[in-house]
Amino acid sequence: MTDFGGAIKRSEDYDFAVLGVPYDEKSSFLKGPAKGPRAIREASTSACINAWTETGVDLDAEAVMVDLGDVDARGDYASVSARITEQTARIASKGAVPIVLGGDHSISYPVLKGMAGTYPSLDVLHFDAHPDLYDDLYGDPYSHACPFARVLDDGLAAHLVQVGIRAATGEHRRKAERFGVRMITMRDIEEAAALEFSRPLFISFDVDALDPAFAPGVSHHEPGGLSTREALGILQNVKAEIIGIDVVEVNPDRDPLGITASAAVKIIIETAGKIIADRIGRDPNR
Repeated sequence: MTDFGGAIKRSEDYDFAVLGVPYDEKSSFLKGPAKGPRAIREASTSACINAWTETGVDLDAEAVMVDLGDVDARGDYASVSARITEQTARIASKGAVPIVLGGDHSISYPVLKGMAGTYPSLDVLHFDAHPDLYDDLYGDPYSHACPFARVLDDGLAAHLVQVGIRAATGEHRRKAERFGVRMITMRDIEEAAALEFSRPLFISFDVDALDPAFAPGVSHHEPGGLSTREALGILQNVKAEIIGIDVVEVNPDRDPLGITASAAVKIIIETAGKIIADRIGRDPNR
């Protein structure tokens, strides 16, 4: 069973919608993230975990979560991107929270284009080892190293905060300065302890934000990252109306034990629990 601890239901009305994007054609190094959605779903089985979160929320009883399957990832990037945008927009227009399973990080650009119809002004909290702010990589402006350059150029994020960064180049820093990006590196990670956002917040979580000890199943190992516990603490303490999340770059080919996929499931479930806890006024840190 691939059911997020038993939380997945069949319903036309829902609070959360899981959407897979098995796409890694924009990966610059290794293929494998296209297998991420399946790996995350498999790690979510109720045979192994339950739907209770650390906030005390039972996602089975207190929320309606559906799984809408995978976006058709065949064809060129323009075609795949259009389908991602269309399906994300459909979820957001219902007032539901999309939970998008990548795939490489190039999918975040069309996901945020899909969010824009419902949320024309939103903030983005981006967890990553890398800023993903190249104007192009090897001549490709839609590489998985470029999505937030495209997001900023298109005005899809009013404010971008990046957490866990430890592989920034001069080009990245210049782009960040130009657009007023707040880049919280691992050297200054304590600054991420109490983040607050005034606009609706979309979270983009590249699992290589986690140290390879906690997430070996990524294409680009970058030591010195977050522990899973540190990442959860940041998410649980953020003050914002969270309206969507993507979790990207799980590469199960590099992690036969499934540690990384399990971490991705934990990030998803705890974020969903925080959203529900915030809605009903429950203290998420009790």
